[in-house]
Amino acid sequence: MLSQDELLDLAESIKAEGQHRPIVLDADGVLLDGRNRLAACEIAGVEPRFTTYTGDKTTALIFSNNVFRRHITKGQEAMITVMACSVSGHSLRDLAKTHGLSRTRLSAANVVLKHLPDLAEQVRIGAFPLDEAYEAAREHKAKTEAIQEKLGSLTEQAPDLAKQVIEGHLTLDDAITTLEERQERHRVRKQITDADELRLADGHTGLPLAQLAENGDITWDQAHQQAEQFLTQRRIAIHHTQRAIEQAAQHWPAIRSLLSRPDTAFARDVHADLSPEAREMTAHLVTPN
Repeated sequence: MLSQDELLDLAESIKAEGQHRPIVLDADGVLLDGRNRLAACEIAGVEPRFTTYTGDKTTALIFSNNVFRRHITKGQEAMITVMACSVSGHSLRDLAKTHGLSRTRLSAANVVLKHLPDLAEQVRIGAFPLDEAYEAAREHKAKTEAIQEKLGSLTEQAPDLAKQVIEGHLTLDDAITTLEERQERHRVRKQITDADELRLADGHTGLPLAQLAENGDITWDQAHQQAEQFLTQRRIAIHHTQRAIEQAAQHWPAIRSLLSRPDTAFARDVHADLSPEAREMTAHLVTPN
């Protein structure tokens, strides 16, 4: 409705110039458009002029006659237009062109209506500016999309946890934490199993660490710690052995010369000042004829 002052102005206009547009009723006499004109006619003491709508799209008629008013903002116009599109049968592009509204403003209104419909109603009635509502809707949209992405990932990796979230038995954050704990346990146990396979391949004897943990002889944390220690020590041993072999390779021509004449005075003189470990090594390297 118009304000009281606006109604009085309209009443004066109708009294002086007559009623330019008829008041629209449906076939049952229900008012579809023109309540301000009807009220102004009563104030002016003028017999109102009516017309009857005979079509079957009363909602579209109401929107088309009431979407645009001089006393509402462009943001309100944009929001009302977006709301009207779903029932008026007109496209957003056509309404924008007809009423001179920017595509940007209409797009902003559409985002608000889609993602924050309650706030869209506040924009429509002028209680909240469109620009601020759009920023709030964008933020809400981003958060919603992030939540959906997390829920989709959770559904793929842990359907049981996703089901609890959907049913309201578990929050999404708690479900993600539970999943991460599961994944960490799986990572730890795989590392222990991999270490056990290497220990077996390297010729180590004794029960596997995973079996000791399953039996309760040690905890899984202790098994993990021992597995990490084994892997670290193994990497160090491999590195040291590689360096030793590389150093031996650098002197291989001299060693090969020794090995080619093991029973000579030269060989005996070389071995005379070697450590027991070095003599043992050369003994292993001598190839029998």
